[in-house]
Amino acid sequence: MAAQVRAKVAAGEYASESEVIRDGLRALQAREKAVESWLRNEIAPVYDALKSDPARGRSINDVKATLAAEHDNAIKTR
Repeated sequence: MAAQVRAKVAAGEYASESEVIRDGLRALQAREKAVESWLRNEIAPVYDALKSDPARGRSINDVKATLAAEHDNAIKTR
């Protein structure tokens, strides 16, 4: 990884190694924030709804059948 940092500086993409590291940390923070937002806003509500009403769930066989049908339709429309 150190070699990659040095290569970025040598290629002129960054002025210093610390800039490369700062940019990498910013990207990591952005990814962590996006994952946290996804979990909070999309996954948790679905989990809570399923927990309060388990009948809303689907069996793995139903999911597989739906995906297979969608795949078949996608192939036919090519």
